[in-house]
Amino acid sequence: MVVSAPTDYDWAKEVKEFEDTRAGVKGLVDSGATKIPKFFVHPPEKLHDQPVAVRAMPEMPEIDFTGVERGGMRRREVVEQIGRAAREWGFFRMVNHGVPVSTLDAMLAATKRFHEQPTEAKKELYSGDATQKVRFTRSGPTRCTDVACWRDILTCVHTDDTLDPELIPQVCSYAE
Repeated sequence: MVVSAPTDYDWAKEVKEFEDTRAGVKGLVDSGATKIPKFFVHPPEKLHDQPVAVRAMPEMPEIDFTGVERGGMRRREVVEQIGRAAREWGFFRMVNHGVPVSTLDAMLAATKRFHEQPTEAKKELYSGDATQKVRFTRSGPTRCTDVACWRDILTCVHTDDTLDPELIPQVCSYAE
């Protein structure tokens, strides 16, 4: 793909045109687009300003959840580690969390099935409305100075550990 860089750039118009397709990043690629929308492009001068450690992708924080189950002695320590990782990195790797590998594999398979669907099958869920319990969207930007991440996201928000199963796309169900 060729990076588009018009001199009279209308950020809001380009984001709106992208959003109006309700197709996401994969839909853009699948459509045969030959230009990357500018709001996805990190200016080279900004990339070079990043610290070498960020560009080199150092090892991310890893938090061990052993002994954290309800009332576990390490809870306070783990909560502090999560806070530090969130402030300094924005993410972390969880180990010994107790979620069975089969559950993680099923989640990844369901997510893959969702994203591999034709664009038309996903459009109904495409939304920037963060109050929706289940939605398909892309990541950022939130204002004209931000650069969006080149990815699509399927979000399922569980409040109080519940989510109406009817909201989950059929392609993501265990029955698939």
